[in-house]
Amino acid sequence: MIIKYGLQPLLIIAVLGAWFFNQTTVLTYPAILLLVQVLLNLLEYWRPLRPHWRHSWREKLGLVGVYVAVFGFSAAVVAPLYTVSLDPILVAARAALHINIWPTQWPILMQVLLAFFLSEFIWYWFHRAEHRWRLLWRLSGHGAHHSFKHLGAVNAGANHPLEMFILLVPSAIVELLFGGGLAVAGAAVLILTQASIAHANIDLNHRVIGWLFTTNRYHIHHHSSVMAQSNTNYGCAAILWDRVFGTFAEADTLEAGIGPTEPTLLQKLMMPLREPDDARISPGLSTGRAAR
Repeated sequence: MIIKYGLQPLLIIAVLGAWFFNQTTVLTYPAILLLVQVLLNLLEYWRPLRPHWRHSWREKLGLVGVYVAVFGFSAAVVAPLYTVSLDPILVAARAALHINIWPTQWPILMQVLLAFFLSEFIWYWFHRAEHRWRLLWRLSGHGAHHSFKHLGAVNAGANHPLEMFILLVPSAIVELLFGGGLAVAGAAVLILTQASIAHANIDLNHRVIGWLFTTNRYHIHHHSSVMAQSNTNYGCAAILWDRVFGTFAEADTLEAGIGPTEPTLLQKLMMPLREPDDARISPGLSTGRAAR
């Protein structure tokens, strides 16, 4: 009962508290994310919601490898590229539009929550666009993230490297266009924590906390292999915007993935160029093919 009803809110509070007291220490960020993943993975092994989804250690190590590779690519390629291209554009736009509205007088944790929900608002529309427009779906490689049949906390970082060019945009906009500053770093930690929880194979409560924050019941439904179900619950960390804009759904999920089989790692990497023949949820598919 403590795990089901207390894990998600307590983990959110603990992560924000740890960040608050160590927000200028660089090692704070990887340390928090590592501890969150270790805790969730141990609980998935000990008390999985779906026992048949429990990853073997070989599968787990493979997912960890993908996680590390994707974030390594982001740190080595995407972030520096944004520094020399996107960052000057956003800073110039902020100066030209005279945007100086960030509430710096608010307590820092309130600023973090503002940055969190604002970043998720921006990501909501990017994510919804990925599922609506086939070209964006393919160019971002978003189908690779949906291709896993068995989900766990570590799947939160199992994205195609190309998608990192989109995933970093919301935080960059909040930081550079709106002047969110350090609060954006705290929001990023909360987003990654929430994303880990949302993919976790653990029995968690969703009744109260699920009004604002995404729970794994809601996000796993987004990973459904049924297109109509997959086109709901776009908020990976905050479910608020799905409730506001009418894309929220609450229902059991029988099967995850993009189709009846899970692509190999090579097939996942090649999905921007070629999707598996049995893919069901790619935008632009005919109704008949999607229903098969």
